[in-house]
Amino acid sequence: MRRCFLYTAFILLSACGTADEKAKIESQPKSPLTKNTNSDVFNQSFGILLADYFALKDNFVAENEELVNEYAEKLMMATDSLALQELRADTNVVATAQTYTQGISAELKGLLGEKGLDNKRKSFQMASDQLYDLIRTVQYNKAVIYHIFCPMAFYDQGANWLSNSREIRNPYIPKKMLTCGEIKDSIDIRQK
Repeated sequence: MRRCFLYTAFILLSACGTADEKAKIESQPKSPLTKNTNSDVFNQSFGILLADYFALKDNFVAENEELVNEYAEKLMMATDSLALQELRADTNVVATAQTYTQGISAELKGLLGEKGLDNKRKSFQMASDQLYDLIRTVQYNKAVIYHIFCPMAFYDQGANWLSNSREIRNPYIPKKMLTCGEIKDSIDIRQK
């Protein structure tokens, strides 16, 4: 009987020690989402995407509907073929980036279906907002991107766009207020 009691006590003490070890392991804080410097392949494909976006923006400034459509198609192709598999990031970051690319592509498809520049500008604004979020998510580090806001766009509702220059050239109301806007943010994740 005494032997049985000692054996039971030994098992209970052993079990308690194991529970403590599990508690220590489980109480460690989870590490934050990790992200490394992006690959050259990803940076190259993202650079093409940005170049097409800036050309689209410039053609809204020039009010050239034919080139707006052309660059919207190019931007949609660049967005759809963005090398997200080359993004060196946590899987949650990649999934978030994929959500933004799908949203941008959908807005561009809507832009192409609209008649008239004013209607196309609404889709451009939505795509611009999502691209801003995408740039911050993937932490593109090869250029400085300016996030610009014009409070007068869309009859005083306001709208944002992105630029690779500090110069204000408003794509929403270029004939009336070409320089309406202010830089709200600059994304500069370049390695110094």
